Amino acid sequence: MTSNAALDFTSFELPVTRIAESGPVTEEENRVRRDLAAAYRLCAQFGWDDLIYTHISARVPGPEHHFLVNPLGLGFDEITASNLVKIDIDGNVIGDSPHRPNAAGFVIHGAIHSTREDAGSVMHLHTEAGMALSVLEEGLLPLTQHAMRFHGKVGYHDYEGIALTLDEQRRFVADLADNTALVLRNHGTLTVGRSVGHAFTEMFYLEKAARAQLLAQATGRPLRIPPTEVVELTARTWATDLAGSNDREWPSLVRRLARTDPGFTQ
Repeated sequence: MTSNAALDFTSFELPVTRIAESGPVTEEENRVRRDLAAAYRLCAQFGWDDLIYTHISARVPGPEHHFLVNPLGLGFDEITASNLVKIDIDGNVIGDSPHRPNAAGFVIHGAIHSTREDAGSVMHLHTEAGMALSVLEEGLLPLTQHAMRFHGKVGYHDYEGIALTLDEQRRFVADLADNTALVLRNHGTLTVGRSVGHAFTEMFYLEKAARAQLLAQATGRPLRIPPTEVVELTARTWATDLAGSNDREWPSLVRRLARTDPGFTQ
């Protein structure tokens, strides 16, 4: 991934090179597929989708550095475990999927999956709250307990235009560093998790923190920010809690989806 050439974003499609896959899909991959499809459907239910754009990816278990993304042209409420597209970090489609991946998804997610071994899943959205937060010079403020979860764990990446280039990947990865979240200036938000459930939960709290900040700022009243030592203590407490958590919020979300929209498992 060293080319500086711009990808063709007029159609938001990658030129597809298909690589045959040997062997059946493992149960571990099937589990990741079901979780990722669930995340897409939940995004649609929460109103976080953006027509057919934005993307969530998940690493396929194994040494190949393959990851799953949404097919270009399908809405989030149409995503199923079987129609997710498997690609490698060079953007090649693995297997006989009839679908194309989203070029933006390859540039953003390929960069992270190829450099962050802890990135089991990457979630990128264009919600109204996320976009509004992205244009604020001060970024995310530690105004709420939810926001303090991200204290010292948010990076910021300056907007470089829609036509992302492979050259931008270096700056993108550098700005993300080892953070949990990234605010893409004038664009949206992104979270990285050890699993699909973890990335989704981080985005849930980031979205809620952004909405709370925007509502508070909209009042025009002075904002109360806790002392630095309290913010740091809260961040450490969150980190300690997360270290012992096995994505405990995620199963309840999947059960909720299974009751209302069970088609994601297909």
